[in-house]
Amino acid sequence: MIADEIQSGLGRAGKMLACDWEDVRPDIVILAKALGGGILPVSAVLADKDVMLCIKPGQHGSTFGGNPLASAVAIASLDVIKEERLVERSAQMGEELLNQLRKIQQKFPDHVKEVRGKGLFIGLELNSKSLFPVSGFELSEKLKDRGVLAKPTHDTIIRFTPPLCISRDEILEASKALSDVLETDLPKLLKMKPKDAAPPAAPEACDRCGRVLYS
Repeated sequence: MIADEIQSGLGRAGKMLACDWEDVRPDIVILAKALGGGILPVSAVLADKDVMLCIKPGQHGSTFGGNPLASAVAIASLDVIKEERLVERSAQMGEELLNQLRKIQQKFPDHVKEVRGKGLFIGLELNSKSLFPVSGFELSEKLKDRGVLAKPTHDTIIRFTPPLCISRDEILEASKALSDVLETDLPKLLKMKPKDAAPPAAPEACDRCGRVLYS
């Protein structure tokens, strides 16, 4: 079992590893992103000896493998995560952000279909029918104009992954920005869009698993 924790690991999902929520121990764990602490691009593969030592000297090469500077940065990053209790903070602040987004969902039930996530790894799914012809990308641009960076995916989801050191005041500020986008900016976007625009395309199957996940 290989756990890809490049995005979800090191506190992002409210536990050190996202797979900790499932109470499992993978044979191999892949880490990156947060491992570099925002200083250097660092990645790592973790495994027990009975797995790792299957690779013999000369069977695998890497241009930057074993970089001593990157290793020092990774160790320092892990120390900060532990000493500043960023995993616990992710869980606490993530719950606060989820609560604020759920309040927005209650305020705009026609536009917000679902709020879900773990820790500070949160997705807000939009109702594509009520928003049409406006997309999640356009709403994310309006969020950017109000000082909040978020990533749209599949045209119907806005992903929120703030820094683990985010404060409650910043969460409240970001939540207000989203509420203002839905209340003020969205109606303006809907008026600007042509009424005879083509309807949303049928959802496509995931290129990895083949399932249709979004509508």
